[in-house]
Amino acid sequence: MKWDPAKYVEFGNHRDRPYFDLTARVHAESPRNVVDLGCGPGNLTATLAERWPDARVVGVDSSAEMLLKAAEHSARAANLSFTLQDITDWMPSERTDVVVSNAALQWVPGHPALLAGWLEALTPGAWFALQVPGNFRSPSHVLMRQLAESGRWKDTLDGVLRHDDAVAEPAEYLNIMLDAGCDADAWETTYQQVLHGPDPVLEWVRGAGLRPVLAALPPEEAAEFEAEYSARLRDAYPATAHGTVFPFRRIFAVARKRG
Repeated sequence: MKWDPAKYVEFGNHRDRPYFDLTARVHAESPRNVVDLGCGPGNLTATLAERWPDARVVGVDSSAEMLLKAAEHSARAANLSFTLQDITDWMPSERTDVVVSNAALQWVPGHPALLAGWLEALTPGAWFALQVPGNFRSPSHVLMRQLAESGRWKDTLDGVLRHDDAVAEPAEYLNIMLDAGCDADAWETTYQQVLHGPDPVLEWVRGAGLRPVLAALPPEEAAEFEAEYSARLRDAYPATAHGTVFPFRRIFAVARKRG
């Protein structure tokens, strides 16, 4: 599945806020190595390099398109680099002091088991911070799945969209962290985002959640799917004089290895 870095950062002010809410809870003072798992276009990873100028900051992502954009940031920071790698193949080293994963693990089937392994491998004092979307039961995703499962699209899109197992609830992430010998905190926030422009919710989901559908359909069929889907979105998220309110639930968890 190819990613469009420009589309992904189109709503940057809304997409970026959870990252800063997450990393604000990481209180590492002088980390040696900082890793951003699923770093995307690298603009947020670059803020970690600014925050910890003496650390080696590495962004990891499986999208060549995203990392091509990320290279622009590493060219401006000596302590920042990016690597093309599937995060399921990644493991922390004994010198990894901070790991951040923002809006990435929902794309990784079985990631709670991976998380347990990563936490087990961390050295005492190291931090792990994650954020995933918790909106798979919201109208934007429910309507997408309903349409994909309808007669017109069922055969073509069967199995394309994950939902029930995409993310865990905050309590599960918390327990994984506690079981791994960490001090941990987990919480959720629903951001009441005000989006602007025609069909703004469709534009939002084009940046991430709709990508599997668009990748599975040829252009003409993708346009047909979007036309029907956008009509349903307009009913679910009506425009107001102030814009279109799009509630977005996010799940956060932060751990620090004890010992």
